[in-house]
This record gives sequence, structure tokens and C-alpha cells, in this order.
Amino acid sequence: MKKLLCPEFFLGDKVTPEQSDFFHKNGVIVFRNVLRPETVAFFIQEISRIEKQLIEEGKDKINGVPLKFGKDHNGQTIIQRLCFLSLFSPTFHEFLNDPRLVALLELLHPYEGRIAENEKDGLILNHYVRTPESKFSQMGWHTDSPRDLFLGQKIMPMLNVGIHLDPCPFENGGLRVLPGTHKQGVLRLLFKKKYFIDNNPDAREIGFDINAGDLTVHDGRIWHRAQQSPYLGEASRRRVMYVPIITGKYMPKDENSKTPFYHRFASKVQN
Repeated sequence: MKKLLCPEFFLGDKVTPEQSDFFHKNGVIVFRNVLRPETVAFFIQEISRIEKQLIEEGKDKINGVPLKFGKDHNGQTIIQRLCFLSLFSPTFHEFLNDPRLVALLELLHPYEGRIAENEKDGLILNHYVRTPESKFSQMGWHTDSPRDLFLGQKIMPMLNVGIHLDPCPFENGGLRVLPGTHKQGVLRLLFKKKYFIDNNPDAREIGFDINAGDLTVHDGRIWHRAQQSPYLGEASRRRVMYVPIITGKYMPKDENSKTPFYHRFASKVQN
């Protein structure tokens, strides 16, 4: 296990040829300082507002997608996986139209991509915290591609864009990927590892030093996981918003949407 030796990339309203080449070679890229500290603080505040609203309303699903509840280090109930955040926040809706995010569509060329605000799970928050009562402190090896199969369509290129709200040095866990596996064949994509069950480190995996406000992009076909923090309580906290950039048939969700099968499976193996 090692850190990815990544140039200091910064995201503008266009993806540079160097950035594109790096991404297509590795299947992952890190952009530094996309959000200012004051924006990060406001996003966290906005998430807390939405979380409080949903808990008070007794919500356990949004558009058919289950919310994942747990306890933080103070014993307080938190939602450890939120979805469709931009539906509850003009701030997040506006952010999804940021020209810098739109620029990332170029990484899917020659496919025509779109930011999936009301498809799949929309803008989500993964809130990792390691406590005795936490339900979400790591995530096993997986790719994002089999969702297409569950939805009755062929596997299509996609990006998963992570907006990081907490600092997470390599030693504190976080995103791990097997670089280059986005170019693997379908059999290895589906069967290389045991989806979500396998949390074991891989000698070929790489990780990152992440700062609050950084943005990561990984190809949906790459094998990746979230390493558990070695710490307990506040020191283990990692909040990451993800939004998919997708291709293929437009498949929006609404309050009448059914819960996809893969959510039922994932809920049994993530901890």
C-alpha cells in the first residue's frame, strides 16, 4: 500500500491535456483546493440542517434510496449516508452547476455525460466515523459499474466525483484504489474481488493525502474501497460528498421509485 505520486492539479473551467492524460492512465485524479475553507464550513452547516430536518421528519428513504443511520462519538444519532442532498438545498443545487464540475464531463469523451442530480443516488454524503455504535466506518472493495446491470442496462462509462469536507491524511484511511483497473475486462470487473465483503489491503493499492476542500474523481469501473481509520471518535471523522457523472439512458428517480436491490445487499456488509 502506498501513496499516489500525483502532481498538484487545480481545477479550472477546462480540463488540461496533462490532467486528462493522468486520469485516463490511472483512473483517478485529485484536484486541490476546489472549495475554500469558508465554503467547506458552510457545506457542513448545510448538511447538518438537512440531517436534522430528515431525522425530525422520520425519513428513512429518499426516492427509494435508504438512509444509513448510526451514532457518533457523543452517542448522538447521525445519518451516515445521505442521498439527493441537492433536492433539499439551493446551495448544493447551484454547486452542481459549477463550471468546474461541468468541465469534468470532458473526461468521458467521446461519450456525452451529465451530472446525475436526480438519477442513481444524486448528490450523496458518506459520513465515516469509527465508534462502537457507528454503522459506517469503512467500505469494502467494489466498483460502481454493476449498478447498471441491476438497472437493466449495459455497463456504461461514468465518473464519481468526491468533494472532501474533512482533512484525511493517508495514515487516517480513506479512499484506496487499484490504479489502471478501469481498463479491465468485464469478468475481472465483476469477479476480481468479493463486492463490499472484502476489506483487505491489496499490495497494489494506492491512497492519498486529502485536504478539506479537495476534489477527487475516479472512474466508476476502477476497483476502490474506503480504508477504516485507525483512530476512534472525532479523529476518525471523514465526510465526503459524491456526485456521479454518467452516460447512457436518462433514468430519473422520484418519491415513487423502488429501492434497488444493490442497496439491500450493501447495507448488510458495510460497517
